[in-house]
Amino acid sequence: MSTLIRTADLPVAERFEFWRSSVTDMFVPLRAETTRPERFEGRMRGREFGALTVADVASTPSVVRRTGALIARSDPGHYKIGVQLNGYCLLTQDGREAALVPGDFTIYDTTRPYTLAFDDSYRQLVLMVPRRLLHLPEEAVAGLTATRISGRQGVGALLSPFLLQLAEQLDVLDDHGSVRLGDNIVDLLVTLLAERLDMTAPTADSRRRALLLRVRAYIERHLDDPDLSPDDIAAAHFVSSRHLYNLFREEGTTVSAWIKERRLEHCRRDLRDPLQLHRPVSAIAARWGFVDAARFSRLFKAAYGASPREYRVTVTGD
Repeated sequence: MSTLIRTADLPVAERFEFWRSSVTDMFVPLRAETTRPERFEGRMRGREFGALTVADVASTPSVVRRTGALIARSDPGHYKIGVQLNGYCLLTQDGREAALVPGDFTIYDTTRPYTLAFDDSYRQLVLMVPRRLLHLPEEAVAGLTATRISGRQGVGALLSPFLLQLAEQLDVLDDHGSVRLGDNIVDLLVTLLAERLDMTAPTADSRRRALLLRVRAYIERHLDDPDLSPDDIAAAHFVSSRHLYNLFREEGTTVSAWIKERRLEHCRRDLRDPLQLHRPVSAIAARWGFVDAARFSRLFKAAYGASPREYRVTVTGD
């Protein structure tokens, strides 16, 4: 169920103060400002899709700041992705500025100060996701903050109309599929950001990161193959197995460990999905490449502290 916030329902003198507290409640502690509080109008619809928060925000001219003092007060460690739907936005973070027009994307980090300036009436879709769910190197994403990502080419051209439809459907989407939809949206955002990182990889280190992202994306697409092996992955990317091993070792892990972690995470998603309750645990495991049910159960319990069946009962009640 979505949450609706409308300043039009309040006396004029109370509207902007209500808005200031509402944006903090919806996202993270923020400082909202406007030069004409007596003329301010704002509307916000928000909804949670699992760990992902999506909000359709519109208002008359305003500025929103995330300051160091506010970060010290509360820092949940999220990324926010802004999708401009109407009007114009200027985002400032990490010494960069991103000027957004309708259809454009940008990403910013709640752990560092930023400013969003709207000089005229606007509408923006804001997606807030825990940093850990993007599965992207934080230092690489730090190079993308406050940069404009076009919604008219590449993956952005596919994702932009989808998110526009999402904004229009926040009130009517079925709650039963919300967790799964949230997971899918996060996966699409990762694909978009990985493409952007690949396009901006001029240095050897950046090229290494771009290769790592392509490899991870390839692994995601082939998790259902129980025979997926490091040699196959290396061959698909025209690198040696040793180079692949070194790539993952620099990330503090191994190829096999990464494959196992991602398979377990997808199984965990399906086990908590109400639409998957009819599927046996063994079928979910097999879907993601675990052909040995007993081994899957041991690995799952080691990772999440409960057997697959116990986890499903805990999170779904069934």
